[in-house]
Amino acid sequence: MLYTGLASWWPLLSAPEDYAEEAGFYRDIIVGACARRPRTVLELGSGGGNNALHLKDDFDMTLVDPAPGMLVVSRELNPECEHIEGDMRTVRLDRMFDAVFVHDAVCYMTSEADLAAAMETAFLHCAPGGAALFCPDHVRETFRAGTDHGGHDGAAGAFRYLEWTWDPDAADTEYIVDYAFMMRRPDGSVAVAHDRHVEGLFPRETWMALLAGAGFEPEQVTVRHSDPEVEVEVFVGRRPAQG
Repeated sequence: MLYTGLASWWPLLSAPEDYAEEAGFYRDIIVGACARRPRTVLELGSGGGNNALHLKDDFDMTLVDPAPGMLVVSRELNPECEHIEGDMRTVRLDRMFDAVFVHDAVCYMTSEADLAAAMETAFLHCAPGGAALFCPDHVRETFRAGTDHGGHDGAAGAFRYLEWTWDPDAADTEYIVDYAFMMRRPDGSVAVAHDRHVEGLFPRETWMALLAGAGFEPEQVTVRHSDPEVEVEVFVGRRPAQG
């Protein structure tokens, strides 16, 4: 629902300006992980384009997402970037990029097979000497259930959400994020919706092993966000210069 019927509300749920610090961390990791200064970057699962907004001054971005509605939002925000509809597990563009970036859309890989397929896509599109960066919201070792809330006002209305993250079965590779959305239109009417997202949860060992299995040299990196003050574990895969 969020990425289809509610896609047009995305900028009021997740404001592009809120991504500036986070995107800066990812830019530095990508640059540091590549054997040469990267110029072209493929983003898989690019969503509404909020990261690309802050990365496109440094890289020529090609943005891939499976949701047409989210691509519409992203094109409005990043008209100079190439946009392609596709699934990170199966898309094949028949060209290579200096780096590949996969933000939290990687969370929708709920099985090891899905995650391995996304990593294979990244490897096939990553030039030798380049790198791929994967940014899950959680790893199994540090997962904590919790709630969050937010939203913004805009000319087209106002949006508020409650996010509830929980794991009904610690033995599997999934967790659940339930969202309650409230959308206020300019005429003052308010609509309410619930949306459930099933997301993937894997231990560090699995991340590292699957990256190596795809052909990458894997590394785990901890990113420290200042607002809110949290630490997030991300994973880098370097493609060897010869291979």
